[in-house]
Amino acid sequence: MSVKPVAIHHAWRGEKGAGEYADIAGFCKSASMDEIRIHGHILTPGRYVGTAEQEDDGEPFGEKMLRLSAQWREQRLVAAKLDTAIEANLKELGYGE
Repeated sequence: MSVKPVAIHHAWRGEKGAGEYADIAGFCKSASMDEIRIHGHILTPGRYVGTAEQEDDGEPFGEKMLRLSAQWREQRLVAAKLDTAIEANLKELGYGE
């Protein structure tokens, strides 16, 4: 689903031609004053919008975590190399430590 915040805002305000407003799980909700009161007037969005349903991608959780953690470690190594190169360039330009 493609979310267009401006269009949703206009619909929520009831502007002419903006279409019908509808809550979108994980993105927006028009909370009533009673709901806000129940939550002690705390306006943290997560209390109201909830989470969007996620499609099961079929990859078992354990396998996904192994794959993602390996990818993260590889990216950290690349980031460290880039940091070293940037620092060397800054030093060469007279802005290094």
